[in-house]
Amino acid sequence: MLRGIYDWTMRMAASERAPWALAVVSFVESSFFPIPPDVMLIPMVLSRREKAWWYATIATVASVVGGLLGYAIGYYLYDAIGLPILKLYGREHALDSFMTFVRDYGVPAVIIKGMTPIPYKVVTIAAGVGHMNLLAFVGASIVARAMRFFLVAALLYFVGEPIRAFIEKRLALVTTAFVVLLVGGFFAVRYVL
Repeated sequence: MLRGIYDWTMRMAASERAPWALAVVSFVESSFFPIPPDVMLIPMVLSRREKAWWYATIATVASVVGGLLGYAIGYYLYDAIGLPILKLYGREHALDSFMTFVRDYGVPAVIIKGMTPIPYKVVTIAAGVGHMNLLAFVGASIVARAMRFFLVAALLYFVGEPIRAFIEKRLALVTTAFVVLLVGGFFAVRYVL
């Protein structure tokens, strides 16, 4: 099945409908779909590197808008829809710790979690369940998703095909390292300087 999805994304990446497919995948991944937008973004950027920034923008905007659906699922429909989605990803027990993390750290918590390998739909649903301030959630989502998608686009734009295997196998490591550096920078500015 994964091979079929991969083959479809490779064919779709060269299509004129690719930006729409990227938008749809980015939107639904933020609330319930299991496949991350990277499966579309990577081959699209590699096929048309000059459009890397446009593709990252599409993924970011669609992901944030889809995150609003995830937020609404958590806020209004948690028992009926949100909990089954979290169970599907084995994350139903992580909800309390995530909500505590959001309550204690707010926007930085969503930014950090939104960039890591944790499925973004878990973040959006949990933010809705925790009734996080909607504007703060949207702002944090824009930062987190833009950082993630523009990082992938930049790596592919500047390095091209040789970085593809690294991103596909180690994107979690790249984003985690980036988050550690980002948090370290915030810490240094706040407590050291």
